[in-house]
Order: sequence, then structure tokens, then C-alpha cells
Amino acid sequence: MNNIDLRRFDLNLLVVFEVLMAEQSVTRAAARLSRTQSAVSHALMRLRAQVDDPLLVKVGGRMRPSPRAATLLEEVRPILAGIRRALASPEPFAAATSTRAFRVAIPDVSLSLFAEFAARVAREAPGTSLEWVSRDAGTLLAVAEGRIDLAMMPTALGLPEGVEGEAAGVLRWATFARRDHPALSAWGRRAWARWPHVVVRVGDAMPSPVDAVAPGAPARRVATWVPHFSAVAPLLAKSDCLATLPLIVMADALDRYALVALPTPFPIAPMPHRLVWGRRLSGEPGLVWLREHLRAAFGEVLAASEAMVAGRLRPPALRTAPERPIRRMKAG
Repeated sequence: MNNIDLRRFDLNLLVVFEVLMAEQSVTRAAARLSRTQSAVSHALMRLRAQVDDPLLVKVGGRMRPSPRAATLLEEVRPILAGIRRALASPEPFAAATSTRAFRVAIPDVSLSLFAEFAARVAREAPGTSLEWVSRDAGTLLAVAEGRIDLAMMPTALGLPEGVEGEAAGVLRWATFARRDHPALSAWGRRAWARWPHVVVRVGDAMPSPVDAVAPGAPARRVATWVPHFSAVAPLLAKSDCLATLPLIVMADALDRYALVALPTPFPIAPMPHRLVWGRRLSGEPGLVWLREHLRAAFGEVLAASEAMVAGRLRPPALRTAPERPIRRMKAG
């Protein structure tokens, strides 16, 4: 096999060769390429020398390809097509006719978030489908490799090579309890520390801001660990447990489960989140469109949720009432 040094090979010769194979005429190929006949003939001569084959031979007044030319064309055509696709400007994303399947990894911090996001997508692109995948330790790698199109992550998590992102919003905190919880009569640090807590286990990649508060803040006594935010409200409704969570988590559950929101008795740093995606697909029109819809859905749900909960934050009690016995969770 004759090895060719690509550093000395003029790849433009392959463009001329592709047109010559299609036209099988130097005259027509020259017209299609907007070149002179002599320039095309010279390019063919150089290519013949490079591959050591006549490639196109004049037979009966027409150019006929050699067996080597047919094989070369089969190999070269998809390569040239790929180069053209890579260099071409991205085509607009036709949402109304698209049938693409998108995979997104977003937290279940709000039951309304994915519903609002899916509704926005369905209105503009009814033929597309959304797959909501769970976030885990491998999510960012999956984003970098293109196996997940879009994810939402805490900003405190560093981004690996091949992933980029943008700010999406900030989660602020409150403590939640059932409406007749005995802690409401004397709310403060002592009550927060005394009563048991429900905690959502979201992974070990970063510490919870609740546990990273200022020195002197009380430690919480965890009674129950759960894997999902949606499990918290039913537990609070049936026990004397508390839960300190972002406001967006409980906005949909306050009335349904007869819960109240209380100001945290010590400052807890807000938790910024960001949208992240694979860098190599950063400008891909369909994913740019998808990002716009998730950004808008999250912004709308976050603003509405926080306005509702913040407006109903129950101030600390002004007097101390006798504490009721702790109500244990009922079995079953």
C-alpha cells in the first residue's frame, strides 16, 4: 500500500475528483467548479500522480472511471460530506416538525418545574419527547459525553472539562412544619434544635448549606432520611418533624398538607444553581432552544414559589405556650 503524506497532499484535489466522477467530463466539471478546463485537467493530473492510478480514462469520447476511482469515490464522498456538515452554519431548529428525543437531568425540587418545562416544550414542539433522568455522581460526565442534553446543578459543584453552563437562579431557605406543631409557640434556635428533622439525601458531592452555617448554630437531630423532596411534606403532616429546605420545594405542598413556613433561626446561605451542557454542542440549535425553555420555566416557577412562600412566612411567636408532647409517626 502506498502511504500518502497528508501534509503534502492538496485535499482540494478530492473536491475536483468528486465533481469529475459525477460529470465524467473535464468541460462540464470545469463549468460546475467555476474553473478553467486547463485547471481541472492539471488537478486531475496531480491526483493521478498522488494515487498512482489513471482514475479517469477517455474511452469513445467519454471519461470512464478506473476500478480504483470507483473505490476511491466510495471512501472520499462521505468524508467530504462530513467536512461540509462540520463547516456549514447550523440549520435552524424546526420545533413544530421536530421528532427529537431530549434527555434532561434536573432536581425534583418542585413538582411544578418539570410539568411547566414539559408544557412549554409540547406547545412549540409537539412531536418531540422529553426523558427526565435522575441526577447522580455520573451526571456531569454524561453531559460532557452528550448522553444527557441538559442538566441543572448546584453552582458549588465544579464543572469538568467539556462542560459549560450559565446561572439559572438562587434557592433560598425556610423551615417547614405542620400548622399545629408545638414548636410554633416559641420558635427559635432552641425549638429548631429540639425537634427532629427530615433530611433529603441528595448525594455526598457537596455539604448541605444547612450543615455549613455560622459557628454557634445548633446541630439538627435527624429522625428520617428520604431519597426525594416529594417525600417530605407527607412526613411533616403526620409527625412532629421539621424540614429546612429551599422555598421552592414546599410551595406546592403548604395548603395540601396543612404546613407552615418558618424563618430559619440563623442565616443559611442561598444555593445558586446553573444550567449545564456539553461544550461541543454549545451552539447546536435544538439544544439552544431547549435551554431557553428550561431557563424560562425555572425562572417562572422559582419566582412564583418564593413569592408565595415568602409572603406566608410565619413570624416567631411573641409568647411562649406550654409545649405539647411529641407526636410520634404512626406505623404503617
